[in-house]
Amino acid sequence: MALGSLAAVPRIAEAFRSGAGMGWHEHDEGVFHGCEKFLRPSYAANQAGGGPVSSWIPSLDGVPAKLEAGARVADVGCGQGASTLLMAKAFPESQFFRFDYHDKSIEGARAIAAREGLAGHVAFDVLKTKEFHGKGYDLVTVFDCLHDMGDPVGAASHVRDSLSEDGTWMIVEPFAHDELKDNLNPVGRVYYSFSTLLCTPCSRSQEIGLCLGAQSGEKRIRDVVTTAGFSRFRRAAETPFNVVFEARP
Repeated sequence: MALGSLAAVPRIAEAFRSGAGMGWHEHDEGVFHGCEKFLRPSYAANQAGGGPVSSWIPSLDGVPAKLEAGARVADVGCGQGASTLLMAKAFPESQFFRFDYHDKSIEGARAIAAREGLAGHVAFDVLKTKEFHGKGYDLVTVFDCLHDMGDPVGAASHVRDSLSEDGTWMIVEPFAHDELKDNLNPVGRVYYSFSTLLCTPCSRSQEIGLCLGAQSGEKRIRDVVTTAGFSRFRRAAETPFNVVFEARP
């Protein structure tokens, strides 16, 4: 992931001068495979200390019972699907729908799902966050990608419209404090680096180009969520690497 990101340095430097962006899909292929390899262990190996199934989902009000009984779940901006597959394995009674605008990542997700015997348990589609289809979802998740979006408020509004009346939106973001000075630690420095090379140019390349960055912090995420019309928002869980927010209509 790091080497793939560095391949774009000349273009990224020019983009910062001109104000242009660089889409996620325009990066070296190593970025996509590296991102999956970077995120999957942090979601899977840390289950006991704060992964999606053992800690994050249980921190959401009423969600575990729905998933165990059989719920409709949309994993938006899923990339190669590490997050979805973990949830699909843990909650076999639920239906999982995965969306990402990057066709190559969805191709990779399909291959991984087939290899793990889950191809018939999850559905895939190449669609942007503001365009994914379906209504009445009990749970919508976005793992480490809201900050990459050009129009996160528009994306949040679409998520709200897609939820059932008592649905939940789980937002997983890189761990960050609101103030720059509080993020100048080893983890924060790594995230700022990736934000410079990947996240901010990606947002800049899209409509609006809000550029939250990987170190956006709770205050900015709250502003996005409440502006989109959600009435409830709270920090549900955290690890040294991620923070999990719960939003309800």
